Amino acid sequence: MSKNTHHPAAPVQDDIRGVLIQVAGGRLLLPNATIAEVLSYAEPDAVPDAPDWLLGRIRWRGWQLPLVAFARLAGLANERGGLGSKVVVMRALGGNPRAPYFAMLTQGFPRLVTVSRDALVTVEDQNALPNGVQSRVLLNEDAAFLPDLESIEHQIGLALAHAA
Repeated sequence: MSKNTHHPAAPVQDDIRGVLIQVAGGRLLLPNATIAEVLSYAEPDAVPDAPDWLLGRIRWRGWQLPLVAFARLAGLANERGGLGSKVVVMRALGGNPRAPYFAMLTQGFPRLVTVSRDALVTVEDQNALPNGVQSRVLLNEDAAFLPDLESIEHQIGLALAHAA
């Protein structure tokens, strides 16, 4: 009986830290790394001629961040900020140095979750995906949307250019 000197490979690290964010009409699943900070809701400064999903701008660390109501953008619900609402400051992925962040309205605090390959299932159905959504998923039986952050950033840029 030969002795096995082969060491087992280190386990593959497939788990990522995610965040479930409650918005009106659904939940969003995001990588934890995309979130810079969570703030209490405060009434934003209005942006003239902006679409209804662009609630305005908020001040954060010297930046004027566009505040997005995702539920409105996606057509899920007519979401408004109020008591108990939070604002999640997101790191923009688009690489625009003049717009490295944007903000998203949420209902309550984001919930940290561990996302493993086994627990995450993409939901395939015939329904069109809402605007700003990359896919529908189930995470441990929790239904959620994977937002298309680059598309959202692009739409914010167009809305701000139009309103300027």
